[in-house]
Order: sequence, then structure tokens, then C-alpha cells
Amino acid sequence: MADARQQIGVLGGSFNPPHLGHLIIASEAQWLLGLDQVLFMLAADPPHKRMAGGVTAADRLLLTQAALAGGPRFAVSAVEVERGLRFTVDTLGVLQELLPQAELHFIAGSDSLLELHAWRQPERILSLCRFAVAPRPGDDEEAIRAAANRWGAAVTVLQSARIGISSTDVRERVRTGRPFRFLVPDAVERLITARGWYREP
Repeated sequence: MADARQQIGVLGGSFNPPHLGHLIIASEAQWLLGLDQVLFMLAADPPHKRMAGGVTAADRLLLTQAALAGGPRFAVSAVEVERGLRFTVDTLGVLQELLPQAELHFIAGSDSLLELHAWRQPERILSLCRFAVAPRPGDDEEAIRAAANRWGAAVTVLQSARIGISSTDVRERVRTGRPFRFLVPDAVERLITARGWYREP
């Protein structure tokens, strides 16, 4: 009998700001994995980096909602912000409680796969979800395969488009007055311009 559980992707990130690379990765994962929905899981306070750009979690939530407007299979989750969650293992545990009938697919970049051994309770993470890896431009293919093999069948490396856009580059472009319109959804560009976000380092 086929697995009737809902297939839910979870794309975590600070989305500071959300850009077209995020949407392309989510779209590719949705299609390749047959996902019913992809949740953009907004990070409130990532433990591994300081939030840059001077925007608040509420600002980033607004930007992400604007980025996803009209995408029927994409939604924003503010669970991490609302509950003060900082670690992926805790977030996935909460999602499992909230979505008991769903199978979770955590979507991450290849850099995350390479560092997975250093995350909090990586074995527990892989018991709560399937780990889908989106390769990045310039990846060491052998290193990615070796890292995936280390964790076994719970990890899938997606044969997806490789996107070289980064939030860091978008913020720097805004700060220095360089064009960024075609790196982010139109609604995100309008919000950043109207609110004057990211103009200070």
C-alpha cells in the first residue's frame, strides 16, 4: 500500500533577505521529491551566526511572506521565532508534534551536510526527517558524496540547479547602492526599498 502521509519540505534559513535562490531550491526540491508543501522555516536566532543588516525577525518574516505570495505549495513557518527554538533537532521535534501525519524532508545546502556531524544530535535529526541536500556552485563532488554516504539512506543529494545567489551579496548590493532587483522577488525589492532596510552595515 502506498504511503499516504503528507510529504512536507522544511527549508530553514534566516532569509535575510529571501532571494530567488531560495525559491528555486524550494521549487526544485518540491518537484524532485514530490512534496505536497515546502515550509520556509524562519530562524529567529541562529546559534552559528550573528544576524546582519539591522532587521528584526518580524521584518524578515514580512519579507519572506512577500516572497512567497502566490506560491500555492510554499508557506512560511514562524515556529522558531514564536517558540524561541535555536536548534534544528528541536524544530523538527516540534514539527513532528504539530504534523504527526507528515513525513518531513529537511532541505539544506551542501555546506550544512558537510557540517552535520557538528550539529546538535545529528542522529536524532535523521530519525525525525529525511535530509535533502541542494548542491552549490563549486562543490567538491567527492566530498559531498562521502558526507552523504556517511549518513546512509537518510540523506539524498538532489540533482538540482546550482544557484550562486547569497543574502550576503544582496545586503551588500543594497548597502552600496548597486542593483539587486533581479536577485529577489519583486515584492521583496519593493519592501526593502520602501523601508530603507540594509542601507547600513
